[in-house]
Amino acid sequence: MDIINFILNIDQHLFDFIVQYGKWIYAILFIIIFVETGLVVMPFLPGDSMLFAAGALAASTGVMDPTVLIILLCVAAILGDTLNYHIGRYIGPRVFEMDSRFIKKEHLTKTQAFFEKHGGKTIIFARFLPFFRTFAPFVAGASSMNYRHFLMFNVVGAILWISSFIILGYFFGNLPIVKDNFTHLIIGIIILSILPAIFEIVRNRYKKTQ
Repeated sequence: MDIINFILNIDQHLFDFIVQYGKWIYAILFIIIFVETGLVVMPFLPGDSMLFAAGALAASTGVMDPTVLIILLCVAAILGDTLNYHIGRYIGPRVFEMDSRFIKKEHLTKTQAFFEKHGGKTIIFARFLPFFRTFAPFVAGASSMNYRHFLMFNVVGAILWISSFIILGYFFGNLPIVKDNFTHLIIGIIILSILPAIFEIVRNRYKKTQ
């Protein structure tokens, strides 16, 4: 399945999963969130758009309970970041010398710069930024961030990220104007998600030219 097609038509694909697997949709969503946040080689998986679509489908199909969905996916996000943190801590700083097909040194160094500027709050901010949310816990582990501090930011970030998008999807995802323009909405969510990162990159490059 083409990843771009999957992301842009996430509502239809999730609906197909619900029809085919029923309550097992909980497990499918859990795995996607866990893998996206837990494995540094999987930053391209849908996050924000999938959560919004899941909230909308919870309201329209009745198959998923939004409260159960929020709790379950918060657990997936917390466990994912925790795994990513420990992988980063185990591999250590030498990972920044790597540049492979799956782990781009550029992504790691940009995340590290963002991390150094904003500190532990990066773990919260990164939840709402594609790619950054996958690399931030990894960089935190590689930088030997205190685990208790990391866990606190991890839990807060997971709750804010998961609950906000599912609640938005649940209450607004089935409005006629939203349903009729769902693909455009998903594109908008993606653009809004990456705008802060783009702004930060442009600002840093502008500073270098001064």
